Amino acid sequence: MNAEKAHYFTFSWLKRILKLPFAKGIAKFLFNYKNPTLERKLMGLTFPNPVGLAAGFDKNAIAIDEMATLGFGFIEIGTLTPKPQAGNPQPRLFRLLSDEAIINRMGFNNDGVQEAIRHLKERKSSVIVGGNIGKNKDTPNEQALDDYLYGFEHLFEFVDYFVVNVSSPNTPNLRALQEKEPLKNILHTLQQKNNKKQNSKPILLKIAPDLNESQLDDIIEIVLETKIAGVIATNTTLSRDNLKSPESQTKETGGLSGKPLSKRSTEVIAYLAQHSKKQFVIIGVGGIHSPQDAIDKIKAGADLLQLYTGFVYEGPSLIKRINQAIVKNL
Repeated sequence: MNAEKAHYFTFSWLKRILKLPFAKGIAKFLFNYKNPTLERKLMGLTFPNPVGLAAGFDKNAIAIDEMATLGFGFIEIGTLTPKPQAGNPQPRLFRLLSDEAIINRMGFNNDGVQEAIRHLKERKSSVIVGGNIGKNKDTPNEQALDDYLYGFEHLFEFVDYFVVNVSSPNTPNLRALQEKEPLKNILHTLQQKNNKKQNSKPILLKIAPDLNESQLDDIIEIVLETKIAGVIATNTTLSRDNLKSPESQTKETGGLSGKPLSKRSTEVIAYLAQHSKKQFVIIGVGGIHSPQDAIDKIKAGADLLQLYTGFVYEGPSLIKRINQAIVKNL
């Protein structure tokens, strides 16, 4: 089956099945693992466990309650843009089975901020929810700040933290916003707005794995200067190094996620942790397909973790196995 159709098919049925009362109980029994040592108090929030669902899986916040029953400690929705947009032409999602990886060039396809708010108002679970915000494809970079402010202001009441996404490779010129001055302007302005709120919300920055050390140094400087809460490391990569899948698959344009990203994302986490002296929160994501992958990222300096491709390949049991490994090994 086409990879994108398979995603929506599975997502739709998972949502339907988990709406059944007995199914929720079974899912909680099979996949939830609770232990007081898993709790993390970070950024003014209390996470029941450190394993979250990364942005991109439930872009439009339509299955938060169902995903919560699978044992996630937090869920990130989006990336959301002010206006709905269809994203890039299909096909735009490709499975690299030999590498346990995915290439996507979705292009921030989503139903827009207002539709996500409608779903957020209907949710029943108390799971921590993050709002990942981006800019519309047709918004020039010079006006990108307006789009991020729109997402921030309108979602503020409905999410627990924010993520500024300037690192997707699938929106033209978006990664240019990772450069020092435009990024500093976006984060500084958002944080100013945040500080004026009665109860401010944590703001994090999601970065690409393809940044060099000099660029990572800039990221550290900007995060400390703007006093945002932390960094999510990392988004998908443009690299195609050491892949085993046939060239007919690996030549597809877009961001690569999954096992081949594991080493690089862990390296970025370690660099940020060491060179910042752990002065901000780091959420580790990229190539977590096993409990050992998760342990490696935590030892490198990650405070929390997020799953996406590993969740797709390994299934919801991975959440429980990671949490059990954390209790046993850390």
